[in-house]
Amino acid sequence: METKPEICELCGRSDGYLNFHHLIPKTLHTKKWYKKNYDKEFLKTHGVWCCKYECHYNIHQLISEKELGMIYNTKEKLLSHPEVHNYIEWRKKH
Repeated sequence: METKPEICELCGRSDGYLNFHHLIPKTLHTKKWYKKNYDKEFLKTHGVWCCKYECHYNIHQLISEKELGMIYNTKEKLLSHPEVHNYIEWRKKH
């Protein structure tokens, strides 16, 4: 896990409490497929720092953990999700 930045890696704002969003949710780390395809260190450190009560919360409201782990498991893929993209663009402006 890299050092905590001062701004959200998704919306670029600095006014919220930042926490680490695992791009492959921690609930999936013990599943056989993930253990076979990724090492523990990667699973632990693969993610982005984002606004806890804004961006992070909304990601989990919009996408299931299974979809996050299988489909939206990179920053680029996450931002390509239409609803996440729309939310992030809105957040950048407000």
